[in-house]
Amino acid sequence: MNSHVPSSPFRLRALLAGSAVVFAMLASGAAHAEQTAVMAVASTFTSLDPYDANDTLSQAAAKSFYQGLFGFDKDMKLINVLATSYEASPDTRVYTFKLRQGVKFQDGTDFNAAAVKANFDRVTDPANKLKRYNLFNRIDKTEVIDPYTVRITLKTPFSAFINVLAHPSAVMISPAAMTKWGKDIGFHPVGTGPFEFVKWDPAGDLTVKKFTGYWKTGYPKIDAIDWKPVVDNNTRSALMRTGEADFAYQVPYEQAAMLKTDPNVDVFAGPSIFARYISLNVMKKPFDNPKVREALNYAVNKDALTKVAFSGYATPADGVVPQGVDFATKTGPWPYDPAKARALLKEAGYPDGFESTLWSAYNNSTSQKVIQFVQQQLAQVGVKVQVEALEAGQRVAKVESAPDPATAPVRMYYAGWSSSTGEADWAISPLLASTSMPPKLVNTAYYKNDAVDTDLSKALETPDRAQKTALYADAQKRIWADAPWIFLVQEKLLYARSKRLSGAYVAPDGSFNFDEIAIK
Repeated sequence: MNSHVPSSPFRLRALLAGSAVVFAMLASGAAHAEQTAVMAVASTFTSLDPYDANDTLSQAAAKSFYQGLFGFDKDMKLINVLATSYEASPDTRVYTFKLRQGVKFQDGTDFNAAAVKANFDRVTDPANKLKRYNLFNRIDKTEVIDPYTVRITLKTPFSAFINVLAHPSAVMISPAAMTKWGKDIGFHPVGTGPFEFVKWDPAGDLTVKKFTGYWKTGYPKIDAIDWKPVVDNNTRSALMRTGEADFAYQVPYEQAAMLKTDPNVDVFAGPSIFARYISLNVMKKPFDNPKVREALNYAVNKDALTKVAFSGYATPADGVVPQGVDFATKTGPWPYDPAKARALLKEAGYPDGFESTLWSAYNNSTSQKVIQFVQQQLAQVGVKVQVEALEAGQRVAKVESAPDPATAPVRMYYAGWSSSTGEADWAISPLLASTSMPPKLVNTAYYKNDAVDTDLSKALETPDRAQKTALYADAQKRIWADAPWIFLVQEKLLYARSKRLSGAYVAPDGSFNFDEIAIK
């Protein structure tokens, strides 16, 4: 039984005074079903087609009904899911997979090699213009060898391919559903996962129910999940305190202490692979000068930043790739030394500092705190920056879609990244390879180092772990020394879970693991 009894409307009014809309939402859902888990999340979903979604949250919720050939457990360890085994050619270009037999999609279609081919043929066709095309564009062809054996040939060697297939976007969608719904498949998901789609309001809730034909006997252990987007931080916390939600992510850092006092709620600060940084456009003055970039790293007190913006739920970045990602190398952290920062600026020809702009990729309260703190820190060494938190549309137009590096307006840019492949290539290449400048990917520093590019390329050409380790370590050390970013923090993932719920976690990449979800 749920020991957390929903509050009366009068108590809710008192708790959430001034928010009639929120009150109505809570009152209407006050008595959720005994075996329904209510999951309060921080934003709405962009698409239920993981191949056409760039945000972690949409892909995380889609794991309700979708699965891939491989996946990760709650500690980001690679596991087999719909593939039972694989073999790779010595040059890491040809991969052959054995598939799990007896699996059905939720519409009754068989899962088999033809289904795998249909999915990868779809995402690798540039005419479909799927957002995740760049993650899979190394695939040259997918071939059916027999009903439960499939072979994928890549255009170039790529030793991180299995990690890409474990990415939350690399799911298997029913071929029959893709044929039926076409471009609207994002509104009509059909997969092999433990829950099947019921309904989705693009501005509100996503509801899924138990898939009775699920291939894993005895699962899922609950009847349904109601994914409830709740943008307001205070409301998300209130839902946990009133028992209206069983799970909340993200929990605002500043409210963690209060939630911990609730006897019916557990608060978890899980490890993450989220890197937070400020990229510096190295093609533009003064950021073309490495001494300026070093100075800015010395000018920011990362220990203080973790307290001011993250309430202590973060650690100063100690490398380019966050710890927890395979092949991460510790190289730092950059110490706080404002005197050295001023000296470096003087050596670089800026004894009185300079003026610039600092944009944030996000407009939430934590990001506002980060850019305001950095603004204050840089002012102490003579660097005056105007700060602006961009809305999603502004971010796409001003930063991600800039057509020409020479005219890109971005200068300093606060952003974050989580390598959901769990491997260093996807933690470095999209952000710092010279081939990844916008609009292709997100090298917003417009950084180019030939030695780094060579390291990254060679690491993907060899399956030898020792060689990969050495190559990735060299790349990370070079990037750290070049300082195309102000390296800030590796944040922790803060989430809350009702004591009546078990088996639901936030994985280090910010996605969800609920294979064992159960209600007491």
